[in-house]
Amino acid sequence: MSLINTQVPAFKVNAFHNGKFIEVTNESLLGKWSVLIFMPAAFTFNCPTEIEDAANNYAEFQKAGAEVYIVTTDTHFSHKVWHETSPAVGKAQFPLIGDPTHQLTNAFGVHIPEEGLALRGTFIVNPEGVIKTLEIHSNEIARDVAETLRKLKAAQYTASHPGEVCPAKWKEGEATLAPSLDLVGKI
Repeated sequence: MSLINTQVPAFKVNAFHNGKFIEVTNESLLGKWSVLIFMPAAFTFNCPTEIEDAANNYAEFQKAGAEVYIVTTDTHFSHKVWHETSPAVGKAQFPLIGDPTHQLTNAFGVHIPEEGLALRGTFIVNPEGVIKTLEIHSNEIARDVAETLRKLKAAQYTASHPGEVCPAKWKEGEATLAPSLDLVGKI
């Protein structure tokens, strides 16, 4: 069963954020757009490249009214040290969520039981707590956060413009489509 258009399940986890430990819950996601980026583990080689990419695009996410959350199966304590020791991770100004009990990785369908790690999964959640996009793939392939930002803006656009859809490679400001019988077979 797909998680698309389903409510984020209830959860409560700890995170490291801006020099402090904080609690993040499903209710933390309400009222704004949220992007959850799951990664296998802290202190790895590919994950810091994705965190740095997210950090380099963070101002754009904030401008779009969205919060970014990085999730690994480590503890929030590990994330504190990772943030302090990795130049790439040190750029993160968003919460680094620890999921050592695998509550979130299981709920979002990205848990690898035999490894105790997460697959690379990206989820865009609307302000009502409903999952609007998801991408899950193998851990050897890092993501491009610019594409996540594009998907966020498309989800925001279609949410505020019911009856319109964003075509392939749509970017903010470009034309959309209004599905109708007149378009069938003409595109």
